[in-house]
Amino acid sequence: MSGSSSSSRGAGGGWLRWCLVMFAVTSALCVSAPALYWKLNHHHHHQQHLSSSSSCPPCSCDCPPPPSLLQIAPGLANLSVPDCGQNDPDLKKEMGKQFVDLLTEELKLQESVAAEHAHHMNATLTEARRVASQYQREGDKCIAATETCEAARERSQDSIRKEIKLTSLWERRARNLGWEDH
Repeated sequence: MSGSSSSSRGAGGGWLRWCLVMFAVTSALCVSAPALYWKLNHHHHHQQHLSSSSSCPPCSCDCPPPPSLLQIAPGLANLSVPDCGQNDPDLKKEMGKQFVDLLTEELKLQESVAAEHAHHMNATLTEARRVASQYQREGDKCIAATETCEAARERSQDSIRKEIKLTSLWERRARNLGWEDH
C-alpha cells in the first residue's frame, strides 16, 4: 500500500510540474506575442512601403504597451505550493527551525571557523618563534666567534708591538756596538 501511495504522489508531482511548465509557456507566449506580432507586421508594412511607389501618410499610433505578466496574472508573484517539500524530511526539518535556531547555528559555525583560524595562527606563531630562536642562537654564536677573533687580534697586535719595541731595542744596542745595516 505504501508503494502505491508514493507512486500516486510521484504522479501528482509530475502532473503539477507539467501544469507549471504549460502555464509558464502560455504566459511567455501571451506576453511576447503582441510584441512579435507588431514587429512582424511593422516589418511587413515597411517592405510593402519600399516596394510600392506610392507613399502613404504617416501613421499616428497611440498603442498601449503590452501588459506585463503581473498585470495578466497578479497572483503569480505570490505563487506558492502549500505542500511543497512536505515529503522531504530534511527540508521539512530546516524549514521548521526558528529564526533564533538558525542564528545560533550560524554563530556556532562562525565560532568554529574562528577557532580553526586561531589554531592555525597559533601554530604559525609557534613555528615563527622556533625559527626566530634558532636564528638568535646562530647569531649569538657568530657574535661570540667575532668577539673571540677580535680579542685574538688585539692580543696579536699587542704582541707585535712588544716585538717591535724589543727588536728596536736590540737594533739600537747592536748599532751602539758597531753593527752596520747593509
